[in-house]
Amino acid sequence: MYRVLLVDDEEMLLDSLEIILSLNDMEIVGKAHDGRECLELLRTVTCDIALVDLNMKGMGGIELIGHLKKQYPQIRILVLTTFYDDNNITEAISNGADGYLLKDSGKEAILGAIAQLMNGVSVLDPKVMQRMTAMMSRNNNISLYDELTEREREIASLLVEGLSNRQIADRLFISEGTVKNYISSIYDKTGIHDRVKLVVALS
Repeated sequence: MYRVLLVDDEEMLLDSLEIILSLNDMEIVGKAHDGRECLELLRTVTCDIALVDLNMKGMGGIELIGHLKKQYPQIRILVLTTFYDDNNITEAISNGADGYLLKDSGKEAILGAIAQLMNGVSVLDPKVMQRMTAMMSRNNNISLYDELTEREREIASLLVEGLSNRQIADRLFISEGTVKNYISSIYDKTGIHDRVKLVVALS
């Protein structure tokens, strides 16, 4: 059972998410209306994943994500928002968000995203992915694949498909440790040391 912390200043959305997630074998350990309230709650509760809105009265989601990554690096962070402009996407992911989903994605998408994040697979809403791919293409005209060996390109392609390290290892019949070593090499060669950013850059 995953322990979930909800952070949003819309009371109705908090209540709806609580009902949906509770009915799907998840424990809601707390509901916060802004970043500061979330950090206060975490003094007394623990969670596996936090669903965080970006634009809230008080401490917003961008600032909160930075605090969570520094103080509670084990917590997975799923942005759940209505905004997917270049600035919000860039800031959220740069600060350490593990996934980025739009509120109109629907129940199944939210449940699926939580499951993927808890299995170590990054999640980006299709609209967000398109936006980020456009940003990356504007900023980088050199193919990142050119720097990689054939095996690294193979692993990079599987990363883009959304496979976890374990799934990649099973697909290629190699150890998970070997996969991690290859990914580390890919990070070094591309200069991108974040899984979500790497996937977007390679897409």
